[in-house]
Amino acid sequence: MTLREAFWDDQESAQKTLRERAAAHGTVETFTKVTREVKDLGELLALAVSEGDESMVDDVASQLPALVRAVRSMEVARMLAGSEDNADAIVTIHPGAGGVDAQDWAEMLMRMYLRWCERRGFKTDMINHAAGDEAGIKDVSFVVHGHGAYGFLHAENGVHRLIRISPFDSNARRHTAFAAVYVVPDLDEDVGDIEIRSEDLKTDTFRSGGAGGQHVNKTESAVRITHMPSGIIVMCQAERSQHKNRSTAMKMLRGRLYEKARREKEEAFEKAYGGDKQEIAFGSQVRTYTLQPYTMVKDERSEHKTSNVQAVLDGDLDEFIEAYLLMAADRRASQEKSERGDRV
Repeated sequence: MTLREAFWDDQESAQKTLRERAAAHGTVETFTKVTREVKDLGELLALAVSEGDESMVDDVASQLPALVRAVRSMEVARMLAGSEDNADAIVTIHPGAGGVDAQDWAEMLMRMYLRWCERRGFKTDMINHAAGDEAGIKDVSFVVHGHGAYGFLHAENGVHRLIRISPFDSNARRHTAFAAVYVVPDLDEDVGDIEIRSEDLKTDTFRSGGAGGQHVNKTESAVRITHMPSGIIVMCQAERSQHKNRSTAMKMLRGRLYEKARREKEEAFEKAYGGDKQEIAFGSQVRTYTLQPYTMVKDERSEHKTSNVQAVLDGDLDEFIEAYLLMAADRRASQEKSERGDRV
């Protein structure tokens, strides 16, 4: 395939094809490996039963949890079969209610997702990063490159709540902080039915922030785009080129509009996503991370929970993502079954 004439003429298209081939090859390898393990364990169990070898039965039983996890992971991957599910993802995190604690919490979430990406071998590129005045961040956006990035990460859309003893409170009182996570697909211009009219856009340019000295951008290369009909605002200041920043900002806007349309089709947009108008405060959270008076992370949608908060904050998110995706799949299946019944 790579030897085909003109294959490398379009580098972006060639890299995309190679990623798709690598993903397909990985899926086949995983299926082959799991199928072989199921067969081998089945034969081993039959042998153990016939010989009455309890130690061998225990050995087979000890290997089952890992096999179950592998099958579960394959089931989740099977559900991410849509073209958008396999797209790269654009992740944006905004602090909400909670002051400096919320800004610190937003930075903790950024670290959590970057660690999760490292675990999966996904590459990340920072689009926008605005540091908080005292601690944490005021805003951050980054692109996640990897097969199924959007399919997995869109499970993280929503408000995340943190309960802990605030390190910024001299009286060591317990505080609650909120931050919103927005995940949208990084779409090509010809994907979907998203129409963006130039007359609906307001574009502002400004100087990118920096650490000072030579790192401060002396030209107005940073771009902020407001989509006036929806009120959605996107911003990019990662590049020194205003043209590149505008192109990236338009990708972010296209993804936000796609996600908005998808949520509206599910008749839950305002409640579950809400664009920039969503209230990032109590009662709207999709997941709660409690550090005090006990340790617990609980997803309010799937009811999945764990007491190992530190592991989650270090990027161990797979079980939460899988639980949400499986719940969403069951809900869609029930809805489709109900709709078929209505038509009969």
